[in-house]
Amino acid sequence: MSIRLVAGLGNPGPEYAVTRHNVGFMVVDRLAAQAGANWEKSAKWEALSARCGDVLFVKPMSFMNRSGYSLSAIAQFYKIPAAEILVVLDDLALPLGRLRIRQSGGPGGHNGLESIIVQFGTEEIPRLRVGIGAAPREGAVDYVLGPFFEEEKPIVRSTIDRAVEAVKCAIDKGVVSAMNTFNKTEEENP
Repeated sequence: MSIRLVAGLGNPGPEYAVTRHNVGFMVVDRLAAQAGANWEKSAKWEALSARCGDVLFVKPMSFMNRSGYSLSAIAQFYKIPAAEILVVLDDLALPLGRLRIRQSGGPGGHNGLESIIVQFGTEEIPRLRVGIGAAPREGAVDYVLGPFFEEEKPIVRSTIDRAVEAVKCAIDKGVVSAMNTFNKTEEENP
């Protein structure tokens, strides 16, 4: 199975643009920019899309918790099965800068991924989780909807660069190859 659609998760609007929860948008924005692809709004669904060769990049514009609705409509329209979609999302359970690619699994407390799993009716959806660091005990919502701290920004930039390479690897060589390469920590990579 090859990846034909890459969906970055986030929330629409300038007030969310640089928040932790929008790291999925940041990754697909970088991919589209590198490919010279332009984002287009469709009247058919609540999402922006950009095409790069055989791969469609998508940013659902329906807010995080409803990501599955627009993504499933797009996938149905283009006849793309869940196994050929790579979802890029933030993850509180991973340390800042860590990447984890999986071929399937539960939502892990992520409402955007849960919406997608419910709409597709399967957990067999590849995903790239991008670590944003653990939230304080109180205030997880404010944490994910807040910007990265100044001292975190260099790590975030390099993490987005690595996430872009991980997506390209998944597209070119498959999800398993991307898992074997990018699920390692920096120390484990030569």
